[in-house]
Amino acid sequence: MSQIHISKLPVDPGPAAWNELLPDAAPVSTLNGAVIADWIVIGAGFAGLSAARRLTQLRPSDRIVMLEASRVAQGPAGRNSGFMIDLPHDLSSSDYGGALEKDVILTADNRHAIEFAAAMAKDFGLGHDVFARSGKINGAATAKGDRHNQEYAAHLEQMGEPSELLDAEAMRALTGTNYYRSGLFTPGTAMIQPAAYVRGVAQGLLSAGVAIFENSPVIALEKTTTWQAATPGGTVSAPKVILAVNGHLNSFGYLKGQLMHVFTYASMTRPLRDDEMAVLGGSREWGLTPADPMGTTARRIKAHDGDRLIIRNRFTFDPSMEVNQRRIDVVAKDHDRSFAARFPMLDQVEMQYRWGGRLCLSRNNVNVVSEVQDGLFAACCQNGLGTTRGTLTGLLAAELATQTHSDRLDRALAVAPPTRLPPRLIASLGANAILRWQEHLAGSEL
Repeated sequence: MSQIHISKLPVDPGPAAWNELLPDAAPVSTLNGAVIADWIVIGAGFAGLSAARRLTQLRPSDRIVMLEASRVAQGPAGRNSGFMIDLPHDLSSSDYGGALEKDVILTADNRHAIEFAAAMAKDFGLGHDVFARSGKINGAATAKGDRHNQEYAAHLEQMGEPSELLDAEAMRALTGTNYYRSGLFTPGTAMIQPAAYVRGVAQGLLSAGVAIFENSPVIALEKTTTWQAATPGGTVSAPKVILAVNGHLNSFGYLKGQLMHVFTYASMTRPLRDDEMAVLGGSREWGLTPADPMGTTARRIKAHDGDRLIIRNRFTFDPSMEVNQRRIDVVAKDHDRSFAARFPMLDQVEMQYRWGGRLCLSRNNVNVVSEVQDGLFAACCQNGLGTTRGTLTGLLAAELATQTHSDRLDRALAVAPPTRLPPRLIASLGANAILRWQEHLAGSEL
């Protein structure tokens, strides 16, 4: 017999703004009573939804039950910036790039995940406003950022990947601001409305026969002859379980001391008025990641009630996987400074939503796809690219659990485990000091 008592449940700071833009979700279905299934998928984010979808393809007659601790799109999946990136995006590097051969393989795997996501979007009737292959831009505000873009462009050329360097005027025409001195456009990124995407996929899976229970956190997991997941309202029994809980794999007792828990933060404006959009100019939809990985990500979107701008920056290392409202308030001042520097013509535009989102990273930048116990499979550690790598690890975990061979799965299984971290206090002090120093070095990119 194996018993796992979950040490911590998810806590997500601030509203999930992308979800707030959508109509009210369907009434919640909470687990009550005892259910028997063939599969349990724990977590309804990018990894869990992708795992469930792959299972419907590989085991179409099996009964699949998904358990989500909160509501679909209220957790990290509904809080990210919506960039489903195909190219290397190593947040620990100066310009996202790594070793050439490794990056070529990484890009191919990322594109497989994006194709899988695109197929789900098509199958479940999600429109261009939810999933669009529009590409993205690395925006450079400084000479150092411009060098990062040029170095990254040279790296992409070695990989045989297309990119286009944009000058300051092209960046102004796109964004409406003269803040950026250059940009690097790459065409392979899919831009998504993350909450609409995960809600749409969840609805599609429901139509395909997957049972999804929200507000049903797993509080205990026990293995006898089969696995049994207990929630406050009931239990689900199944021979196989996929843990798609990213960093909360630690809460289930696995890889303790090997996962780095990081928060990043975002703010979204109220809808822009027509006169404000006229003053701003530029394109009405664009997505921009910073040339320096520690800089500011920005997006402009067309929402149902008007155009909005999103600013995302700042990283904090938080082993507790929880931050308080005071942290959000402190970071909000940095967001306001970044917004004012980029869009001084919008000095009367307020932020309507502010929030934080959890990331899980490893020191050696590896994902985790593994059978952590007999019949218990993990898909976690997305290293700051949850949309793409979450999709990939989820579908690969389903392939591992069904013994479905692929070269991608072989590569995922062959990687080293996440490198062990120093003792918690030392790791926390050291990581946050490094993050603050790197943000300082980012300068005006932040």
